[in-house]
Amino acid sequence: MTIPLHIGFIPLIDAAALIVAVDNGFTAAEGLDVTLVREVSWSNVRDKLNIGLFDAAHLLAPVAIASSLGLGHVKVPISAPFNLGLNGNAITVSRALHAAIMAEIDGDRFDPMATALALSRVVAKRRKGGAEPLTFGMTFPFSTHNYQLRFWMAAGGVDPDEDVRLVVLPPPFMVDSLASGHVDAFCVGAPWNSIAVDHGVGHILHFVSDILVRAAEKVLAIRQNWSEKNPEVVAALIRAASRAAEFIEQPENRGEAARILSAAGRIGVDADVIQRTLDGRLKISPDGTMRESSRYLLVGACSGRTSTMPRWETGRSPLKRRIRSAPSRDQRSMPTISAPIWRRLKSGDGNPDPTLWINVGQSSQEAIFWAACSKFAATAV
Repeated sequence: MTIPLHIGFIPLIDAAALIVAVDNGFTAAEGLDVTLVREVSWSNVRDKLNIGLFDAAHLLAPVAIASSLGLGHVKVPISAPFNLGLNGNAITVSRALHAAIMAEIDGDRFDPMATALALSRVVAKRRKGGAEPLTFGMTFPFSTHNYQLRFWMAAGGVDPDEDVRLVVLPPPFMVDSLASGHVDAFCVGAPWNSIAVDHGVGHILHFVSDILVRAAEKVLAIRQNWSEKNPEVVAALIRAASRAAEFIEQPENRGEAARILSAAGRIGVDADVIQRTLDGRLKISPDGTMRESSRYLLVGACSGRTSTMPRWETGRSPLKRRIRSAPSRDQRSMPTISAPIWRRLKSGDGNPDPTLWINVGQSSQEAIFWAACSKFAATAV
């Protein structure tokens, strides 16, 4: 007897563990008959999970927390027993904005502090010239993309709510929005940054792991009450996802994983783009400039428990071999933010300055929310 499940996902490479688990037979081996449903927007995924149209979902980690707290929508406690991905986001800018930032930069172009300060000078010149504010796309208000952009901008003195416009766009629409001039830049997960570069319409300015070294990005999300009623099903799904993550992490399997993910009903982009992402080797400029990072995207980490808040434990991660050079747990609480930006943002006691959030338009409730996200990012492997 097989158990039918409907699971929602967005076409992003950090859904890889779920997609490979289904398409490579790992879920079937656990007695699960999983139908993966491709969605466009995070609000669709959240709402369908909350009302029971989905049994589980590929979900933004901050949305799992926000739903559990009842922020921005109805309160539906969410369990997140498996981390589908750490990191994976990048900031991509139009060719025009890239040229403007490079003309103002003083320092290393890969240093997020240097580019943030250059952006502030670009913004000031545009304001003086009477130009419209720059528009940045991000995927959802409760998303690492939103907070990563805010951290980066605020470090350079740019107020995200006054000096620029932040707009919500579904990930698959980012590239067309940049090409049409509707946005000047965006922060999104793979593969859409690479697609913008391959189409010649953008430059990857930063891997967001330059700004937050380990950011909890996507989770396997399940309604808490459903998970408590179906613990064996949840355990089976976690086992299948864990096997898939281990499969993907083997270099000899990357080509097969990329082929699976490239299918039209899955992510639907060229397999070569996907494999470059899994290898942490991305083209960052239309001229073919490449950049590598072993921590660009880390796929899959299991906590071995269900919880209303995401939690990850080092010892159970199939990625442990890739992060042996990571700082010790005691060192992780603050350096998850890049050192230059952390120095700019922290207060005298070494904690984030709570007034920063007021200065960049964050309510006190959102400040508390982000502190929770930061806690879990800091303890993630």
